[in-house]
Amino acid sequence: MIPARMAIYVATERLDLRRSFDGLAGVVREVLREDPLSGALFMFFNKAADRVKILWWDRSGYCLLYKRLERGTFRVPHAREPGAKRVTIEAAELGKILEGITLPPSKQRARALAA
Repeated sequence: MIPARMAIYVATERLDLRRSFDGLAGVVREVLREDPLSGALFMFFNKAADRVKILWWDRSGYCLLYKRLERGTFRVPHAREPGAKRVTIEAAELGKILEGITLPPSKQRARALAA
């Protein structure tokens, strides 16, 4: 279970997910302009949005979660501001994304406006 207060960043640009720990940490530093050692979760999706990698630092080393959907695609959060390199989400939304739950567009817009 992920603590509700944990920072979760989603990269808005799709990546080649052949990158591993150090390659993704480099993207966090150079593209997202965040510290990969902060303990936050960093999500990256592939072009087809059927795979996701999540990178985080747990005080002793990097951890990497890699998930591939057998059918369908992940609902990838979109940036509200043009040109934004990352989007922040809450732990509950992360859980829904990983479960493959697709929210209706009206609920996504309402949530984006409320945040």
